[in-house]
Amino acid sequence: MDLEKFFKKSELIPAIIQEDGTGEVLMLAYMNRESLKRTLETGFTWFWSRSRRELWNKGATSGHFQKVVSVYGDCDDDTLLIKVIQTGSACHTGSHSCFFNKIEGEF
Repeated sequence: MDLEKFFKKSELIPAIIQEDGTGEVLMLAYMNRESLKRTLETGFTWFWSRSRRELWNKGATSGHFQKVVSVYGDCDDDTLLIKVIQTGSACHTGSHSCFFNKIEGEF
């Protein structure tokens, strides 16, 4: 597969990480060419840290790995959806998902 199509608009592509068994959205991170390549080669998620400006393997220090089940590109080839089996917490705060701060409104 030609991975270059995902990087025509930017050097980084957002990746939505979703738990395969529950459908829960766990986190959003960014990938560059190398992190996407490593993810596909190893079967575990790799990302590009925009703050540290380096590659990181999710779980390498915490032990909370993400085993890839499937990877989908969206209709515009500018966002990825990665379904995973999550070991431990996905969020660096210890929460299972990074999305736990509910915003109230008139919905």
